[in-house]
Amino acid sequence: MKTQMKMKRIAVLAMGLVLAALPLLPLAGAAQQVPPGKRIGIIGLDTSHSPAFVNAFNADEPDPALLGYRVVAAYPYGSRTIESSYSRIPRYTEEVRARGVEIVGSIAELLEKVDVVLLNTNDGRLHLEQALEVFRAGKPVFIDKPVAASLADAIAIYDAAEHYGVPVFSSSTLRFTPDVQAVRGGSIGQVTGADAFSPATLEPTHPDLFWYGIHGVEILFAVMGTGCETVSRLHAEGWDVVTCRWRDGRVGTFRGLREGKTGYGGTAFGTEGIQVLEYEGGYDGLTREVAKFFATGNPPVTAEETLEIFAFMAAAEESKRREGAPVSLAEVMEQGRREAATRNDG
Repeated sequence: MKTQMKMKRIAVLAMGLVLAALPLLPLAGAAQQVPPGKRIGIIGLDTSHSPAFVNAFNADEPDPALLGYRVVAAYPYGSRTIESSYSRIPRYTEEVRARGVEIVGSIAELLEKVDVVLLNTNDGRLHLEQALEVFRAGKPVFIDKPVAASLADAIAIYDAAEHYGVPVFSSSTLRFTPDVQAVRGGSIGQVTGADAFSPATLEPTHPDLFWYGIHGVEILFAVMGTGCETVSRLHAEGWDVVTCRWRDGRVGTFRGLREGKTGYGGTAFGTEGIQVLEYEGGYDGLTREVAKFFATGNPPVTAEETLEIFAFMAAAEESKRREGAPVSLAEVMEQGRREAATRNDG
């Protein structure tokens, strides 16, 4: 019996020595488990979009359409001045850390660990500075809404991306809902007009529609396309109605909601039908497009269209100042380009 117990102890000891000699396995989601080229870094944990992206890319059984990309590192900041944003950072930091994401202390440190970037900072005023750091490192980047807190900064971001030769795109997830994509694919023939709506919560640091109204504006442009020329805005405490005439004579409207029942959606009118644009929530469409963009470098939304969206919102802001008078997008784009030139000087 003593001999048997001695033999068992020897066997256990030997097994321990074998296990000790093996390399330690990395934690789930750690950077060394992800193939080079597939490592995502997040800038900004001050928005619910960041844990949503992590939950998608770092799922136990991720969507095959996400092509094996995983979030491996995140820099939390993010706004330091907008309370509704920075108050979220501690909670979201812990949420993504639990998914195997390494938390780093700077964008520079992040860029050393990743191949592609999700710039999710909720405060659009920070995007130009943060994006420039990413562009200089040559990393493809998706910039979450709003791409910037001014038309001039948005122009400067796309000019800088072109200068550095770095792929970039920005979009609301509302663009990639099934109804919107069906209309873009011709389900109702040629689109003759559209109405869109979304919440339009105001944030004093951003022009009115830039902060949240952009979701509904993105729906409008996703189905109408580019070519908006003149904007008029009616503003009240609880709502906004912005009307735009396209160069081919079509008319589109956006309604921003701040009181009563709110939601996302609209109606598209076409030569062969009328489509109600419903939104059931979720990020599946956007995350798939982001993964495809990272893999190909081809943005699903052009710089031209994104900048026209921001010109639309800037013109709506100017129309509000002029008490609803029409404002041309050409006017605000000219002013925006002059200001953008000073942002990227040198």
